[in-house]
Amino acid sequence: MNYKLLGRSGLRVSELALGTMTFGEDWGFGASKEDSQKIFNAFVEAGGNFIDTAVNYTNGTSEKYVGEFIREKREQFVVATKYTLNTRPHDPNAGGNHRKNLVQSVEKSLKQLKTDYIDLLWLHAWDFMTPVEEVMRALDDLVRSGKVLYVGISDTPAWIVSQSNMLATLRGWTPFIGLQVEYNLLQRTPERDLLPMARTLDIGVTAWAPMAGGALTGKYSNPSAEKGRLSPQSARLNERNRAIAAVVEEIAKELAVSPAQVAINWVRQQAGTVIPLIGAKREEQIKDNLGSLAFRLSETHLTQLNEASKIDLGFPHDFLTSESVLNAIHGNTFGKIEKK
Repeated sequence: MNYKLLGRSGLRVSELALGTMTFGEDWGFGASKEDSQKIFNAFVEAGGNFIDTAVNYTNGTSEKYVGEFIREKREQFVVATKYTLNTRPHDPNAGGNHRKNLVQSVEKSLKQLKTDYIDLLWLHAWDFMTPVEEVMRALDDLVRSGKVLYVGISDTPAWIVSQSNMLATLRGWTPFIGLQVEYNLLQRTPERDLLPMARTLDIGVTAWAPMAGGALTGKYSNPSAEKGRLSPQSARLNERNRAIAAVVEEIAKELAVSPAQVAINWVRQQAGTVIPLIGAKREEQIKDNLGSLAFRLSETHLTQLNEASKIDLGFPHDFLTSESVLNAIHGNTFGKIEKK
């Protein structure tokens, strides 16, 4: 395992992060405490230090397990948790981005994790109700209190993230150093705005669902074998996505590795700091995921995967890179200008 600086910070995190939404069986799926411990141990033995959870995952069981597992060596782990999602369905203030939910969620996470501080606090999802000023000032107050060391943002439009960090910079508040998005070979739309923004503003990226909920692991390649939470009607199993998954499987066979490892490596070999979030319900699954560290995809394989999964960037991206518009802006000099 190697390590990366997370965004515009000095925080060192492992090149793979352990997602722990599967820790606990409260939601009708997931791993028992014993299996969760085995998954955690395998990740740590491989050199992993970046642990991702949330205040509401498996009704709090995830944080409780994580807190117990890290207790003996708390200082060596970068523990990331999230606030926003509702923890009391009939209470309108038990969810959202506002200060009240933020403060009560952090206090709950600290108790469940049995720790004095959170290394990285994610805003879990944008609620389109709370003013940006309230969010950034409230997060900064928590950082200044010592209860939170760094902040990040998940599942939020690029323009809001940009606005938030610019406001924080201008007012001397704590900016987001991390961005969490769904990103995989079946879901490349973050390439339109979110990922270019992250590279430009030096924000580290963690990618959830790098295997597209199992659709890129090979286990759904046989329609008659489709089982579990991912139904045949899922958008992840349409004709386009099956074709992409087939390319993943072909490359995996050629390299004598698993399709999951190919899918993970495509994510972690993207430009900028992109850290796949890997999760599992069984020890053998996490060990297979960690096997992705043993190799890298060649440029030929990356090109194959990119071509099979390419998307239209849409307006204004395709418009601005069209030959006619480039000529209109630069005349006949575009090819003669050295690009940064």
